[in-house]
Amino acid sequence: MLEKKGTYVRIRRHLLLPKERSGGLPKDTQEVPLKMWIRGRLCEEAELFEEVSIQTASGRVVSGVLKEVEPKYKHTYGDFVDEVLQMRETILSEMWGDDDDV
Repeated sequence: MLEKKGTYVRIRRHLLLPKERSGGLPKDTQEVPLKMWIRGRLCEEAELFEEVSIQTASGRVVSGVLKEVEPKYKHTYGDFVDEVLQMRETILSEMWGDDDDV
C-alpha cells in the first residue's frame, strides 16, 4: 500500500556493516550490523520496505528502509516488583513519619 507524504513512520538504517565493526567487540556482536531506528514524517510517497527519506521532529532529513507506518510506543517499565513499592513506603515513612505519629 502506498503511504502518503507526511505520514508518521519508523525507518531502519544500518550504521555499520559487520566488517566495519570494532575488533574489540564480542564475536556474536561483530557478526551483525549496527542498526538504528528513527521516527519521522515521510518526505515522499512510499511503500513498506522501500528506501525513503523522512524528516524527524528536530528537522533532520534521514534516509533508511521504511519498516512501520504510524508506529506504536511499545516500551514499558517492566513487571511489578513488590520490593520497589516497599522501598517507596519505607522512604516516605522515614521522611514524613507514619500516619500514626500524629
